[in-house]
Amino acid sequence: MQSSSNQRPFHIYGTRDRKTAFGATDFLRSSDRLASLLPTALRVGNLQRDVKVILPPMYAGCDVLSFQDATLTLAVPSSAVAAKLKQQLPKLQAGLQKKGWQVDNVRIKIQMRPNVPVREELKPSTLTLPSTAVEAFEELGDSLPETPQNAALIAAIKRLAERRKK
Repeated sequence: MQSSSNQRPFHIYGTRDRKTAFGATDFLRSSDRLASLLPTALRVGNLQRDVKVILPPMYAGCDVLSFQDATLTLAVPSSAVAAKLKQQLPKLQAGLQKKGWQVDNVRIKIQMRPNVPVREELKPSTLTLPSTAVEAFEELGDSLPETPQNAALIAAIKRLAERRKK
């Protein structure tokens, strides 16, 4: 499934955003020798887009390395992702075939990447409870029957209420 030459891909392997991908396609257009690589880059970019649509979001780190002789080669960041991705391969192959790609075999290569710092918005935040919620937890702790089974739960609820009062 190939697109027209004027359509630019959103992702070419090794690029992480639109600006870099557009820069890569512009660079490939800059000379005749490099321009011969452009159809392959566009094809891989379109295949990358289709793979991203088919796979669940947890596989966002997977990249298309190559697609030759009906064999798709994917790069994954770790062996754990590779193991989970193997379970998704039938779904991926069926989805790509529905989109017009003839994929007979999928190979997975582990490509270790340097650790990327965690973005600020992904850091866990502390939960702030309104005073009515803290009071409700205190009432719950007081209302539970004091049995050996409930002892740990009552202690945890009281600790939570004490920490949230401060």
